[in-house]
Amino acid sequence: MKKLFPLVTADIALFTLKEDKLRALIIRRENQPAQGEWALPGGILQPEADTSLDDTARRVLRSKTGVDTLYLEQVMTASSPDRDPRGWSLSVLYYALLPSDLVPAVAGISVEAISWFDPEATDPQLAFDHGMLLQRALTTLRKKVRDGALPLHLLPEQFTLTDVQHAYEAVLGSRIDKGAFRRKIKDEPSLLAIDGELLRGPQRPAQIYRTADDFKF
Repeated sequence: MKKLFPLVTADIALFTLKEDKLRALIIRRENQPAQGEWALPGGILQPEADTSLDDTARRVLRSKTGVDTLYLEQVMTASSPDRDPRGWSLSVLYYALLPSDLVPAVAGISVEAISWFDPEATDPQLAFDHGMLLQRALTTLRKKVRDGALPLHLLPEQFTLTDVQHAYEAVLGSRIDKGAFRRKIKDEPSLLAIDGELLRGPQRPAQIYRTADDFKF
């Protein structure tokens, strides 16, 4: 592969829900530089294979997790002569959202050591400038949700309104009054009730929903 100068990479903050808590995927690097250290999944642009850096990001996620994410968005570009010991480098940061029911598939297919990491934790420290990149991705995701977007890409195909609220709270890292949240999403067109589908349990049955086909996060 022809070497690019500067080194051009895509790094991805992949978020999901585990037990109603927001988690980000980190991997233990097998190769130098930063061998054995934890980092965000990332990879080098391959001009022969990738028609864009979006392609690079999706290819990296497929190779490291075995799944295609439903949602991927650019966050920022980081560049410096000393952020990578291999030389001058430029990285485009993305965040991606993985439905919670696909977490076991990622853990089973990945050929590298992985961990679902609290994005606000300070340990372990991440290689390169990935700690800063992760915080920028989290800030961008939270702003989008605060501005009114529902993080439905974190949920499985079928869910309840309680699941939606838990996803919303997990992203923001704070609780919200149930009544206030239900008023907020009342008549939300992206939430479609599935006729005749109810979740039954010790409480009264809960309506089951799916995401509208034209939903845009």
